[in-house]
Amino acid sequence: MRNNNNTVCAADTGGHGGLSKGLSSRQITMISIGGVIGAGFFVGSASAIMAAGPAVLVSFAIAAVLVVLVMGMLGELATANPDTGSFSTYAQQAMGRWAGFAIGWLYWWFYVLVIPLEAIVASDILGHWLGIPSMLVGVGLIVGLTCTNILSVKNFGVLEYWFSLVKVVTILAFIALGAFAIFGALPISSVSGVGHLWNDGGFAPTGIPGIASALVLALFSFTGMEIVTIAAAESEDPRRNIRKAIRSVVWRMLIFYFGSIFVIVSLVAWNSPALANGSFQSALEAMNIPGAATIVQAVILVGVASTLNSAIFTASRMGYSLATRHDAPRAWATTTDKGVPRVSILFASAGALVLLVANYTLPQSVLVPLIATIGTIALVMYLVIAISQVILRKRAIARGEVMRVQFPLFPGLSYLTIALIVSFLALMAVVPGHQMELLVSSILTGALVIVGVWLQYRDRGASSLSPTSVAE
Repeated sequence: MRNNNNTVCAADTGGHGGLSKGLSSRQITMISIGGVIGAGFFVGSASAIMAAGPAVLVSFAIAAVLVVLVMGMLGELATANPDTGSFSTYAQQAMGRWAGFAIGWLYWWFYVLVIPLEAIVASDILGHWLGIPSMLVGVGLIVGLTCTNILSVKNFGVLEYWFSLVKVVTILAFIALGAFAIFGALPISSVSGVGHLWNDGGFAPTGIPGIASALVLALFSFTGMEIVTIAAAESEDPRRNIRKAIRSVVWRMLIFYFGSIFVIVSLVAWNSPALANGSFQSALEAMNIPGAATIVQAVILVGVASTLNSAIFTASRMGYSLATRHDAPRAWATTTDKGVPRVSILFASAGALVLLVANYTLPQSVLVPLIATIGTIALVMYLVIAISQVILRKRAIARGEVMRVQFPLFPGLSYLTIALIVSFLALMAVVPGHQMELLVSSILTGALVIVGVWLQYRDRGASSLSPTSVAE
């Protein structure tokens, strides 16, 4: 094993390889919290509310149950073997090289797409404020956050800590204001009580179809929590940090998601035209909070910057992991003297920049199919995690090993989780507006699986490659 600067190092049993351990426990905790509050929640929750009415709470509850189950399964695997490749590595261990290759590249593509999409939202806000062309602002944001990621992982950790802290404080302040308004204790508010939960056509005015439509939107709002298992591999005590983050995911969902959504549907009618401006803005305006639009835009900007920062980090680490397993260009696995996969970061950001420029220069008919591939990647990722957990847990039992953290009620609850994920995928096939996402994502996933299988059969020796093998 070589451990010099700018060389590809072996991924040791802790999964760190040539990467640094520069993230503190405090930063890991805040990253895991921030991962729960994505920019999509601030922007997209209004669509879910308009689709299901107050019953959107049911949609979020169902989605939350699935995500809690999946994160529990991932927590079992990650505490047993912390690795920057996370579920991609576990898929390879469980099912073979083809599975690790396919889900790894699918996830890399997901976050390379997320970078320009988040940059577009941020550039529209900043461009309007500063009077600068949006494309230039977007390029500047990507380049700036790329540079901070390249310098050291500590820079990523520090930025994400403060971004996450702002989001957490904002959500808690919003819930506190909403609670005062609901109980009639906010003098400036023009609304109070929880009458909107049933006064505007009932609790579920659009019935089961509305709940189903909001369910798909709610599920995608939770995407990002798995990042903690990738980031924790670059901390001093990854197993402890992962275990701590996974255990706290339930109460975070309860407070941040259900608390804020409950405030919104209590104070704003689900069919109110004000929701077109965004759910959080409509609620603040109903409470007569001065400068509601500016406040929400500022928070969205922070949320977007946070997601963009995390996306660069996550895509680069998945690229690094793929390279150490010989499934990506070898140069992506080289690290600087500070343990940063600089080449992998640059390639992820370069791909994002190409997509960003294409957004402003090419017809939307060219980009829409690409953006649609985001649709089912989260569900495919969850399915791979669940299948990997079943296979690897059974192998551990056969060897007489006891997992450090055990997913409960095995194997029954694991199979139930798999059935739920498959049901979600089937739901996308019938919910209006999601068929294209399912189709395009399925084609991309199928193509990657075919390539992965071909690679595995081309070099049968590579199918036994594990994170503990020496990467050249």
